[in-house]
Amino acid sequence: MNKSPQQLGKGMIYIAWLFVLFLLYLFFNDALEKQHNPNQSITSKKNGVREVVLQRNRYGHYVANGDINGQPVVFLLDTGATRVSIPESVANNLNLQKGVPLQANTANGVITTYSVTLNKVAIGPVELSAVRASINPNMLGDEILLGMSFLKHLELIQRGNTLTLRQYSLDG
Repeated sequence: MNKSPQQLGKGMIYIAWLFVLFLLYLFFNDALEKQHNPNQSITSKKNGVREVVLQRNRYGHYVANGDINGQPVVFLLDTGATRVSIPESVANNLNLQKGVPLQANTANGVITTYSVTLNKVAIGPVELSAVRASINPNMLGDEILLGMSFLKHLELIQRGNTLTLRQYSLDG
């Protein structure tokens, strides 16, 4: 079966349109991700202190890339959370083991979480060891709530749409 040049031309047009749609998908997907997490590459200063400057996202939250035990994660800073709170699916990917069950009061009522101590938590050069956290089986998504068990060791300065995290000593 020989295809006519007209049929081949139509096929090439379809392929070109699919390619254009794929490129548009990549562009807009990246743009949406940057709107949600404008802190994919961290701005830091090292004038005797470890400092990170975060930009607020379009929803008014501070979302930033970081790592737990050397593995990359995405944090949502939450001064209302007592501990770092990790969705169970993320905890499984990080190979974290559930510890003692704990009762936690949330906006949705009392739930059971599991204690865990993280060897290292970092956002850029700001880094702490032995951070108390909770594995939360009820949390959806892959963002980790970066609560006060981490944030209380830092100076937080909010100005306009930026939040500066400063760590004055390395012995968090």
